Amino acid sequence: MPVVMDGVRMARSLTRIAHEIVERNRGVEDLALIGIRARGVPLAERLAAEIEQIAGVRVPTGALDITLYRDDLRRPAVGPQPVLRRTDVPFSIDDRLILLVDDVLYTGRTIRAAFDALIDFGRPRAIQLVALIDRGHRELPIRADYVGRNIPTSRQQSVQVRLQEIDGRDEVEVEG
Repeated sequence: MPVVMDGVRMARSLTRIAHEIVERNRGVEDLALIGIRARGVPLAERLAAEIEQIAGVRVPTGALDITLYRDDLRRPAVGPQPVLRRTDVPFSIDDRLILLVDDVLYTGRTIRAAFDALIDFGRPRAIQLVALIDRGHRELPIRADYVGRNIPTSRQQSVQVRLQEIDGRDEVEVEG
């Protein structure tokens, strides 16, 4: 089970992504970061801190729970029932540029569910996607605008992102 990204590399990737966000959008006006629960939330907070260091402006952040929007909830229960978590978007998303943040981009189904959840909160001007890890194997035509690292995997493997805020350490590991 190799560690493919340690805490130092993760921090560098987030710093690079923050610079790319500021450069691509020519600043941070009307920008907001929304993390997908669970690990997208601390990543969004870290990106907001990096952007503040670069642009001198604190970008608002929020947390999005996509559980009820998942397309696999209609299937017969195979494992434990999903746990509902709180969505916290303390600002209007109308006419804003929303940066949707997640830890791993895989099939694209989580992101599709996040789009549906976001639209229930309003109409953003645009949505850009940030993924710490892109492991391929897309089932939907979704791609990230900003990627920390592309890690080719097989479908039998899993990518585990561990973050200090949740897991007590920063690392990305490929299992299987």
